[in-house]
Amino acid sequence: MLDLSVINAMFPPDLPEPADWQRRFRPRALPEGAEVTRFAPSPTGHLHIGGLYTAAVARALAHQSGGVHVLRIEDTDRSRQVAGAAEEFSRLLAAFGLAPDEGGVTGAGEWGPYLQSERRDVYLSHVRELLRRDRAYPCFCDRERLARSAEEQRAGRSPIGYYGRWAPCRTLAPGEAARRIATGEPYVVRFRCPYEFPGRVRFTDRIRAAVTMRDNGNDIVLLKSSQEELPLPTYHFAHVVDDHLMRVSLVVRGEEWLSSTPVHLQLHAALGFDPPAYAHLAPLMKAEGPSRRKLSKRKDPEASVDYYLSAGYPPAAVQHYLRGLANIRLMDVPTAEALAAPVRLDGMRPSGPLLDLPKLHSLSREFIASLSPHELYGQLLAWAEEYDPELGSVLARQRGLALAAVAAGRPDGAPARKDLDRWSCFRDRYGFFFVELFGPPPAADDDRYGGLDPDLVRRIAGEFAATLAHGLTVGIDAAPTVDPAVDSAREGSGDATPEEWYGALRALAGRHGYAPDTASWRRDPERWAGPPREVANVVRVALTGATRSPDLFAVARALGRDEVLRRLTAVAG
Repeated sequence: MLDLSVINAMFPPDLPEPADWQRRFRPRALPEGAEVTRFAPSPTGHLHIGGLYTAAVARALAHQSGGVHVLRIEDTDRSRQVAGAAEEFSRLLAAFGLAPDEGGVTGAGEWGPYLQSERRDVYLSHVRELLRRDRAYPCFCDRERLARSAEEQRAGRSPIGYYGRWAPCRTLAPGEAARRIATGEPYVVRFRCPYEFPGRVRFTDRIRAAVTMRDNGNDIVLLKSSQEELPLPTYHFAHVVDDHLMRVSLVVRGEEWLSSTPVHLQLHAALGFDPPAYAHLAPLMKAEGPSRRKLSKRKDPEASVDYYLSAGYPPAAVQHYLRGLANIRLMDVPTAEALAAPVRLDGMRPSGPLLDLPKLHSLSREFIASLSPHELYGQLLAWAEEYDPELGSVLARQRGLALAAVAAGRPDGAPARKDLDRWSCFRDRYGFFFVELFGPPPAADDDRYGGLDPDLVRRIAGEFAATLAHGLTVGIDAAPTVDPAVDSAREGSGDATPEEWYGALRALAGRHGYAPDTASWRRDPERWAGPPREVANVVRVALTGATRSPDLFAVARALGRDEVLRRLTAVAG
């Protein structure tokens, strides 16, 4: 073992002892059974939907037990850091209602800092302690030497790593190591693995139950090169120290870390720490033909969390969906019920859940349909102001019309229309309510009129405009919105009913030889020019630009007399 004076000289002279950190980061005062969980992303890229899934499960487990959820940024790999990524994690988690109780870039909480790059002295204290106890040693092997060893191991089909005859610094004489340190030769600090010939290790996973696998036999690096101005630890060492000092009781992480658990358990034991419980989540999968594969950041846009924000999925619906991926029993209950229900680790499967966007669309559609017009408008406006500024500007300026448009899809006494599964669909489905977004109505020869003769389309549009102008204008003018300010500004209080309005439309259809109702047309199709819906479709397309829309009378009421007549007259020519 190195002389203590040599070990101490390797570190700053005022470095605290591990016991000092134990006193500073005291145990948490939490109820019995409360879990402390953490989400610990590395700022080396954009947040993956699998990361959001992990954060959602970890946060739910902490909160439902009366515990605490922590966001820790594991930024010790400086070479791969992406500028702004750490800030993005906090932004995205907050956007989806998954903000942590403590941690993140701002570092709110008594167990911080929560950026590993700001906890260097914490790690150095514990590396020094392992060196003092001969559980670690300096290694002077350069990259060329390590590359040759790896080549030999591959040729001999041996495990790749630093062990046995490929670990010359493990048995280096203390005096020689001290001499090389004194000359300024670069070194890393390696863990002295307790096993020369590792056997099997058994541990309990909260999802997979008892797990047996080959134990670690590799002297992993704990502290990176002494050539660095501020040497930082590797992920394996830093996260073990942090999980202990932040008093994490349950580590929820991806399945890719399952194979590293043996070395993490060894590090906990070497440091004298009780390890936390582990729960390794299976990766999210995507169907590709008859097979499945992992989601790819490169190939799958839905792998990025930003995709869900820009597409306009309501955060509550995404939260619901993530919980449903964890516990399938939550997938088919209302969103409020799913978000209030506990997430159970014993309800999770060791096989990867399938990311099924149609199911997310269904959940999102149901959630949006459950909102009141004012709630829908508020969430839509917040999304549009960031992701569709033109729409956001229109919605902000024309709040009354926007609320009326939303209400048109929710007629009194009828179920709400379920034609929105994302806010980004609003422009397509409801943009026709706004002159700025609608533009000129389709010309009479447009295919959306169902192949009717353009002259007939013009006559239908013109005649219905005349009917409305002379007989039913008050009913349209007095149409209620859901904004009292807009209602009070309207003149007139006519009592035209939908029956009267549609009656005028049926009368128009009859004058052009169309059946009075669908049943009559089906009984004797040869007698009629067609069903009445073909005439109604002319009015629908003229007013909305689409062959499907909310209730046509509700649309006309929301648009108001002048705009209805403008659009019909434009088609009539």
